[in-house]
Amino acid sequence: MSQSEPLWTKNFISLFLCNFFLFTNYYFLLVTMPIYAIHDLHIDESLSGLVSAVFLTAAIIVRFVAHPLIERYGKLPMLKWSIIMFVISSLLYLFSDNPASLLAVRFLHGLGFGVATMVAGAIVAHIVPLSRQGEGMGYFVLSSNLAMVAGPFFGLFSLERLGAFWMLVFALGCTIASLLSFLLIRLAAQQVKRPAAKRQLRFSLKQMIEPSVLPLALIGALFALAYAPVLSFVSVYAQSLHFGESGNLFFVIYAAVLLVSRPFTGRWFDARGPKALVVFCTASFAIGLLLLSMAKTAAVYLLSAALIGMGWGNLFPILQTMAIQSGPLSRSSSSLGTFLSVFDVGISAGSFLTGVLMTSFGFRTLYAADAAFLLVVFILYFSMVGKKLKKEYSHARQEHA
Repeated sequence: MSQSEPLWTKNFISLFLCNFFLFTNYYFLLVTMPIYAIHDLHIDESLSGLVSAVFLTAAIIVRFVAHPLIERYGKLPMLKWSIIMFVISSLLYLFSDNPASLLAVRFLHGLGFGVATMVAGAIVAHIVPLSRQGEGMGYFVLSSNLAMVAGPFFGLFSLERLGAFWMLVFALGCTIASLLSFLLIRLAAQQVKRPAAKRQLRFSLKQMIEPSVLPLALIGALFALAYAPVLSFVSVYAQSLHFGESGNLFFVIYAAVLLVSRPFTGRWFDARGPKALVVFCTASFAIGLLLLSMAKTAAVYLLSAALIGMGWGNLFPILQTMAIQSGPLSRSSSSLGTFLSVFDVGISAGSFLTGVLMTSFGFRTLYAADAAFLLVVFILYFSMVGKKLKKEYSHARQEHA
């Protein structure tokens, strides 16, 4: 593997920052919108979940229909317009003073998010060197991991200390920063192939879905089902254990471990492929969940954060890179869109099931069962995908060369 090809180019850094600010806006509003809806717009608590569900539904729908548009207009223009949609929807929040208008803006925002996330990831596949694709995608996904820490922290801080208006203004500021970062990207024609000038739009099932990615996407959704209880309820779990300020450090530790481990796992992927790395990451994820279920002290709780960060934090970009490499490079946006849409279904279903099961079984039983479920997913992964790994990985590298 050659390390002489540069990775941290101006284009890569600009796209990294663009994605970071997009996801900061996403996580910023993910944690504050339900509170804002209940306390400021007086939406009933039983309906407050709609503000997240409408957003995610829009993102899932648009990913299935966006590929023909991307083929017609090109990846960079579609990323630009999706970011502009982000800016417009973030601005419209300031004028949404009733439940109906808020849900309409959330749907518009979700459309922009769905397109931006699939196109940005596809562009990365074009601009990073082939010999460093695993490392490059790992670093790129790190931008959203860091946003997962920054977004909720600054979102809750601004809402609690400054009020809803300034919370929405700061969310808008994130989208403007993303747009400014995007404007710094300058790609050569050979990096992102320009679409044919007169290519007609064709909306068909074949255009919307990349079939070669579906087995991996299904496995990704099952992994997401296992991660959803951590993403959605780990802070509530920490409060129930009375960990105080230590409970708020879960995703800080998670992100810190990612920063340290990502260079090594990315190079491991590029040098030897995903097989052994998936085993290592799944084992770390499962042990982390098991420790989380047994946590009685803040130290054990934070150790579980480190192991889950090492496991799931590195496993997700591996799966995402494999999704892009599973199909032709010309359909990278469709491959990634198929993977992310099915993945988001897993996250949504996992969050819903966690809320239902939590009241009956409690957090400890839930996280222990989650660890056992992860091992089942691991077995399914190797029965559905793993047997073909070596052959498909070698073919993908030749196809993308």
